[in-house]
Amino acid sequence: MFIQTEATPNPATLKFLPGVPVLQSGSADFRTPEEAAASPLAEQLFRIPGVAGVFFGYDFISVTREGDEEDGFDWQHLKPAILGTIMEHFVTGKPVMKDASASIDDVEEDFDPADSEIVNTIKELLDTRVRPAVAQDGGDITFHGFRQGIVYLHMKGACAGCPSSTATLKHGIQNLLKHFIPEVQEVQPVGVYI
Repeated sequence: MFIQTEATPNPATLKFLPGVPVLQSGSADFRTPEEAAASPLAEQLFRIPGVAGVFFGYDFISVTREGDEEDGFDWQHLKPAILGTIMEHFVTGKPVMKDASASIDDVEEDFDPADSEIVNTIKELLDTRVRPAVAQDGGDITFHGFRQGIVYLHMKGACAGCPSSTATLKHGIQNLLKHFIPEVQEVQPVGVYI
């Protein structure tokens, strides 16, 4: 098994591509060892000293390290242990998630039912224009809510805590949504973990 790695815009996060599907649908974001209990692979990755976050997309795994290189958690030392853990997991054929029917993306959305048409357009634009590009960088952005002209989005994986995430939100996503949906005035992140 050959696992490719890619840098992400977030220097604290690396993207690992095992060459096989990781999740058949949705995504899963683990920010603590307790959250990782839902996944045998995430549990194993959190056992590596220096791992602070794990994110699963369709065909990739993003791993976020603690601190920075001055703290001793540099990629040169972490990467071999992460690669070994991912390879061992997929070679043994263990499931990625303990409960295959569990949907990790289920988040209660917050919007006025009168805004359903606007929300559907927001979600369509996110799904077709934003999420594919963000997945290439090892992250995900999902809809959380829409109230009083403000769109609230969850930043996951490499996007959470990324230095360029504010620019992505304000200059990319916000401009896109405002262009197509005049009711959108602003975009704000929710659930950002650093």
